[in-house]
Amino acid sequence: MLMYPDIDPVAVSLGPVAIHWYGLTYLFGFIAVWLLGNLRARKPGSGWHPEEVADMLFYGALGVIIGGRVGYMLFYQFDLLMQDPLVLFRIWQGGMSFHGGMLGVFVAMWWFGRKTGRSFFQVTDFMAPFVPIGLGAGRIGNFINGELWGRPTDLPWGMVFPFVDNQPRHPSMLYEALLEGLVLFVILWLYSSRPRPLRAVSGLFMLGYGLFRFGVEFVRQPDAHIGFLAFGWLTEGQLLSAPMILFGLYLLVIAYRRGEETVRNDMAGTGNGGKQ
Repeated sequence: MLMYPDIDPVAVSLGPVAIHWYGLTYLFGFIAVWLLGNLRARKPGSGWHPEEVADMLFYGALGVIIGGRVGYMLFYQFDLLMQDPLVLFRIWQGGMSFHGGMLGVFVAMWWFGRKTGRSFFQVTDFMAPFVPIGLGAGRIGNFINGELWGRPTDLPWGMVFPFVDNQPRHPSMLYEALLEGLVLFVILWLYSSRPRPLRAVSGLFMLGYGLFRFGVEFVRQPDAHIGFLAFGWLTEGQLLSAPMILFGLYLLVIAYRRGEETVRNDMAGTGNGGKQ
């Protein structure tokens, strides 16, 4: 049995200004995406320029922060949002929805694609392999904040969260950091290291994240004010992840049926709009 470490969520205090670990994990994720994107952009035939990665990251960061926060409040804290609309802006308190952030990024990448003459999937196929690093960093931020803990367990790595109760629980935020972060990154990085059909990398990301998140939800404690939605086990996270699994499979099938459109060839045609 493990004990949750007593971690101060504030990393640095500078007078009235407090820098939270949660925010620093997001900063780490954005920097990692920028570095990895530059690495891929410099590969011969990538069809991307390093300076474009910074622009893409700016659009993506806006999508993550705005979509993630709005999505969290709408999906998980709607009643609180109605009572106190200003809670929407208290990001330092934690509370970001991946699914809301994903929708925000979709809008941002569509907008970025229009600005650069690329199709939506040209942009998302390039970006998808880097995203898990940010996801994993965000889950570490959840762990430091002491949120999104798991259900009781008798496994030897069960962790007691003393601010919840004295029962050993699954450290589900660490499971997600491992699966949605490290494991999904390795899978996507290796898969995308060779030319793939347009939509395939995006589809594999959707499928992989959806499966990992759906699985971890079986040991993650559902939000107390939401509970189980149906069957005594279906959670809000699973309900939101199921369409990702189906859409990811759909994109992979479509991609390989149109296998002549490889990611690299399509990116080499930057500026012509491409197919969506």
